[in-house]
Amino acid sequence: MTLQQWQSSGKYFNYKGHQIFYKKEGKGTPLFLVHGFPTASWDWHKVWDALTKKYTVYALDMIGFGFSDKPKSYGYSLTDQADLWEVFAEKNGIESAHILAHDYGDTVVQEMIARFTMRQREQVQMLDILSVTLLNGGILQGGYRPRFIQTFLASPLGPVFYRFIGKASLRRTFNNIFGDKKATEQEIDEFWSLIEHNNGRKVMPYVMRYLHEREKKKVRWENALANCPVPLKLIDGVEDPISGQNIVDLFKKKVPNGEVVELKGIGHYPQTEAPELVISNFV
Repeated sequence: MTLQQWQSSGKYFNYKGHQIFYKKEGKGTPLFLVHGFPTASWDWHKVWDALTKKYTVYALDMIGFGFSDKPKSYGYSLTDQADLWEVFAEKNGIESAHILAHDYGDTVVQEMIARFTMRQREQVQMLDILSVTLLNGGILQGGYRPRFIQTFLASPLGPVFYRFIGKASLRRTFNNIFGDKKATEQEIDEFWSLIEHNNGRKVMPYVMRYLHEREKKKVRWENALANCPVPLKLIDGVEDPISGQNIVDLFKKKVPNGEVVELKGIGHYPQTEAPELVISNFV
């Protein structure tokens, strides 16, 4: 499937007056795919066909990403992205789902787990989370090592100097965070076109402030993992300098009930670098 086919086979729904792109395909128990920063639901295209054979798969471009709207004047936050997923589930009558997430999406899911756990205690009707599988992401603050470009974009200077972030800098970053198998030039072009769509580069600094939100809600979101009431697995490309072996080691200490799969030679994007390993360890 090409990126253009991916877009043309998707649909849109309204969230707070903004158009949000999503794809749905397959039969079976619902599965939510929650993408990372700075890319979009296209990240899942290499595992899509295998997953849709077993699940009804839903993938969104969260607000500020991909083919969805990217308003400049918007309060971007991880908690708002969790709201977006809950609204989507309610609008589509989805009562339960498995979740597979990556990077930024991992923390969105940590907020979803925190809410799910609280509502279980209070016996409040909610989306029933059946299981959670996380790919590389900054889920534990002590082990997360963001790149300079990330912290720079999240700083007060980000809105001023975002224009200096281009495809060349994306290529350099991806070459550093991928493992043995590097992103192809075509993949770089596709990733960059998703960032640029709807003037997305302009909102990157505002979206990037999630780094500060992670720090503020560290206890809530790390407790969500430590006390997760459903099966929890981390599939991690350990060559990732951002959230690789360092996250794996910390996860084993802080989340003793979680399962860990370590992918040698794989970096930050397991679903792109080694889709067959992601599928074999997830399904």
